[in-house]
Amino acid sequence: MVVVPRAFSSLSRRFLQNCQILNKKSGLRSVHTTLRLCTERLFTEKHEWVQVDGKIGTVGISHYAQEALGDVVYAQLPEVGTEIQQKDECGALESVKAASEIYSPVSGKVVEKNVAVEESPSLINTSCYEKGWLFKLELSNESELQELMNETKYKEYLKTQEDH
Repeated sequence: MVVVPRAFSSLSRRFLQNCQILNKKSGLRSVHTTLRLCTERLFTEKHEWVQVDGKIGTVGISHYAQEALGDVVYAQLPEVGTEIQQKDECGALESVKAASEIYSPVSGKVVEKNVAVEESPSLINTSCYEKGWLFKLELSNESELQELMNETKYKEYLKTQEDH
């Protein structure tokens, strides 16, 4: 049995359990660590990231990717309601140096696209993790998150890239 402090509502308890940090053997870790793990960005080898809040994942491209692209001048994002499978091409970015496809790090249904990025694609360069996110989707297969890299592993992965 897991003992959850009284300050936590049943909703908070479910949230922590959904993050798979609680289990019968290990009990409750520190709340600070648990919440951080649940909201960290997870990365793909193609330099997209997803940050999950409940069943909603916010998707964007990494700092490395936006640097490699250069000044982004055009963003084509998936439409709301589009069903996307993990690793599917779902949009495109164009810069003064190159064009690049966007691949979804997880499967789900698009619930929001960042219209501000479509209107001002340079947000990707100036704020790729905050204002420059691309779209949000409702996850359809949370187990796919286990295939992605946390920030530490992603930084190690970047060291193996020839042009980094």
